[in-house]
Amino acid sequence: MTDERLKQVSTLRRAMIRPELGAICGTILVFVFFFMIAGDSGMFSPEGVQNWGVVSAQFAIIAVGACLLMIAGEFDLSVGSMIGFAGVVIAILSVHLGWPVWLSIIAAFVICVGLGALNGFLVIKTGLPSFIVTLAFLYILRGLTIWLSILTTRQTIIGGVKEAAEGDPLAFLFGGVIFKDLFQWFADLGLLDTFTRGSREGQPVVEGLPMLVVWAVVLVIFGHWLLTKTRFGNWIFASGGDAQAARYVGVPVNRVKILMFMFTAFCATVFATCQVMEFGSAAADRGLLKEFEAIICVVIGGALLTGGYGSVIGAALGALIFGVVQQGLFFAGAESSLFRVFLGGILILAVIMNTYIRRMITGER
Repeated sequence: MTDERLKQVSTLRRAMIRPELGAICGTILVFVFFFMIAGDSGMFSPEGVQNWGVVSAQFAIIAVGACLLMIAGEFDLSVGSMIGFAGVVIAILSVHLGWPVWLSIIAAFVICVGLGALNGFLVIKTGLPSFIVTLAFLYILRGLTIWLSILTTRQTIIGGVKEAAEGDPLAFLFGGVIFKDLFQWFADLGLLDTFTRGSREGQPVVEGLPMLVVWAVVLVIFGHWLLTKTRFGNWIFASGGDAQAARYVGVPVNRVKILMFMFTAFCATVFATCQVMEFGSAAADRGLLKEFEAIICVVIGGALLTGGYGSVIGAALGALIFGVVQQGLFFAGAESSLFRVFLGGILILAVIMNTYIRRMITGER
């Protein structure tokens, strides 16, 4: 029996108000578009897929944290600076001070997650908008990053991490490649191209699955599970939808928001560690504008800027759109600056669609 007090909603309407709808449509359109204009350029070959897949994974890692925080009703504009700061901390500790890389990575996570907690604490205790608090930390962390790197090494780029990380048990979790034997088998079957000369002759061009992609998949699955299958996920929605009403029914709003700031910092540190292990170095300018790119991915994925509504799957699709467009323009031979133009246009469309969905839900006009 159905409760007559509950409003009946059609299947079509339920589908229309799903936050992922716009991202799903956008993903299909983007793939169709680039298949038409760059289908013969190698974009959809194994090497091309790895190219835009890695870029999309980078965006997805920081988008998961930004998504949960935005659904909780807050912003973190210090994500990009946190990426640069975390990378420099790892490099200074491991290369300049001689710490084991595994200990340097753990220290970076502890410091950055602690800074995320400080961000959340200041937002809660001062009552200031998170936009203002985290904007301040954007400059504080960027300045600290440059100052620390110059103070300890007299340069803003610190190399030598790759050599220090050789044989390190934790470094592989962020910079390694898995399924090498499987990819070699694919190459032996002729499914993957191989190098035809040099020291890597006979080895597959795509040697395996980077741990960066694994981290992105794990974080997306975890974020989706947390948001949709747990009580804490309900608390996140409630904290962003109406914080005061949530407090009245016993939701620990302050704790939820602080934990989301900490998780956002955790995701930024994962990104930074993967980046440092990939390039074997850290640079003070790493992570520039990543905070805005993360927010754009989340908005494209269907989240409302006002909080209380969104989807981790949608944010992941937003990251996929981001990566495919960025690399697709390169494969199509288009001017790279058009990426920003395309991004601005798709952001406006996403906000318009999200606003329309909100009005469908609330009945506003």
